[in-house]
Amino acid sequence: MKKVAAKKLFALGAIALASGSAFAQASTSTSSVQLYGIVDVAYRYTNNEGATGNGSLNQLVGGGMSQSRWGINVNEDLGNGMKALVNLENRFTADNGATAGGYPNGSYFQQSWVGLQGEFGRVTMGRQYNVLFDLVTSTYASYPYSPYMEAYKPEIGFSLLARADNMIKYTAEVGAIRGALQYSFDEKAATGGKTMGGYLRYEANGVAAGVGYQDYEFASGKKIKAWTLGGSYRTGPMYFNLGYGENKVDSNLPATDARVLGAMWGSAANGGFGGGAMFLNANKRTIYKIGAGYQLTPQINLGAHYFHTKQTGATAATNATANFLTLAADYAFSKRTDAYVEVDSTKLKGGNITFNNVSNGPTSRTGFTVGLRHRF
Repeated sequence: MKKVAAKKLFALGAIALASGSAFAQASTSTSSVQLYGIVDVAYRYTNNEGATGNGSLNQLVGGGMSQSRWGINVNEDLGNGMKALVNLENRFTADNGATAGGYPNGSYFQQSWVGLQGEFGRVTMGRQYNVLFDLVTSTYASYPYSPYMEAYKPEIGFSLLARADNMIKYTAEVGAIRGALQYSFDEKAATGGKTMGGYLRYEANGVAAGVGYQDYEFASGKKIKAWTLGGSYRTGPMYFNLGYGENKVDSNLPATDARVLGAMWGSAANGGFGGGAMFLNANKRTIYKIGAGYQLTPQINLGAHYFHTKQTGATAATNATANFLTLAADYAFSKRTDAYVEVDSTKLKGGNITFNNVSNGPTSRTGFTVGLRHRF
């Protein structure tokens, strides 16, 4: 019995020693947890709004330049050049405190992923930005101080919902070249969701350029395929950008698939270029964008952007064009707080295309936004 007891004590001592060694090893790694966010509230006026397509709309929006958000970044040094990464981010409308849930799942977190980074690159898993959104916002964003105008963003309506659930993404960088690949599982969801895509970008000496492709498979197996190409140039206080985007959709989508497409092509994400069945019967949409920015003083940034979009389908009723123009000025009180004013104009043309899909409704709209944003 004494030998058995001695063996048990020896075993327990070995386990304790090993555990202590493992804890000591783990404690040498460094970890940081960062809370960050944006609170943005703006007054926005638009004409030719409402159920009948006319009249004006005055509103307070909880995201004029940027969508309001809060998030947590975790970064742990694992040694030997390896890091563990975590990101959780919730979007909300600051005018009423409501969560800005994303279609199709109404998710509380717009980003929720975990990953590893090392000499091999970075692998992330979870809900995260897709490769189209990554490329456009990092390479030829509309504004150098904010990737796009949240209240008026025609360019984002071509990015297939900007994020994807159940995604694995690999990103690698060699010198001035960065590339990424993504794959998403649909998990037999009623809305589909399987995606595949990737991008390549180059950035050096003020020049950035890239090309990207991604598809989205609906529940029926039909697909929407998207690609984009563009670039930007910075020299002194000047910033120039241009880009092209295209969405092609398989024909005769079932009703469930059409609702997903409607979320991708919805009017809010296309500066008002959206509507009912005739919009969703289109099988191709294209966008051309060109813009410029100028930093007038350390506090004042000016910007002007023009977008031309076109859609075509099997019938003339789906054919249409839209022209978007937006002018913006931003004043930085500090590195964290800025105020902005923006004016935009939208003109639609073709078939039965009107705002809010109203018969014989208006085909032009003017908007005005003035807001305050704080980043922490």
